[in-house]
Order: sequence, then structure tokens, then C-alpha cells
Amino acid sequence: MTEGQIEAVLAASAGRRLIGVGSLGGLGAIMLYMATELSPGLGWQAFQVALGLVALWCAYRMWRATAERLELTAEGLRSSDGRILAPMEEIVTVDRGMFAFKPSNGFMITLRSKGSFAWEPGLWWRIGRRIGVGGVTPGTPAKYMAGVIQAWIAAREG
Repeated sequence: MTEGQIEAVLAASAGRRLIGVGSLGGLGAIMLYMATELSPGLGWQAFQVALGLVALWCAYRMWRATAERLELTAEGLRSSDGRILAPMEEIVTVDRGMFAFKPSNGFMITLRSKGSFAWEPGLWWRIGRRIGVGGVTPGTPAKYMAGVIQAWIAAREG
């Protein structure tokens, strides 16, 4: 492995991206329709409008986030827009078990130090020392990426 060489890539497929964004957008549209046509009172109408707008905002965020991809290099895990998610020396463990608190078709990374909160719906999120990778991404490339990271951790530690 050489500096800067991309070892693994994780990106949302077009179909998964459309299904994820379409589901959230559809939920937002249904909630706004219900608010205008079927709402029993002003309080419920305000709640439905707020929920519909939040769902549409999440659909927009997911559309933008899933246009990017995650790249694994010897330096660490980064987004294709240049953001470093997890420097390799900061990664402590990778968990992709069935009962792990992780995104769908993805894995969980634990870091040595805390980072700021970040969320790219459908692709990755970070809360404190944990990074969840996955969502609308295919499972096989995510499994491969997690395996490569685990191998690098094992080589580094022993």
C-alpha cells in the first residue's frame, strides 16, 4: 500500500439512492397532504406540516450526501469531498457484527478521541468516538472496506 492510493471505495448505488430519497420525499409529501386535507385540528396540522418539512429536508440532505463516496487510503477513511472521517492511527476497532449499533449494510468504527457531531444521511454519521458507515450503500463493498481496516489494525498492533 502506498501513500494516497485508494484501497477501497464505498458509494451508494443509483437504485438504493433513489429508493432512500424517494421514501423520505414520499413521506414528506404524504404528511403535507394530510396536513392540508385530513387534519383534525390546528395542533395536528402544525405537527404534520413540521414533520413533512423535516422529511423533505432529510430527503434533500440524503440526495446531496449520497452523491459523495467514501474512500479508504493508508492515511485513513475520507469522503470524496476531501473530509477526513477517521485517520488510520485514530481507529481502535471496527464492528460489523449482527447486533452492533451500526447503519444498514455497514459497520461501526471506534476512534481513540472524540470528534464533532456530523451526519451525512445514507452514507455515514459521527457521534463522539463512534463513526457509523453505511445506509444506502451495498453490503459487499462495506464488508470489504471493514475487512481491510481490520487487517490494517491487526498489522499495526502485532
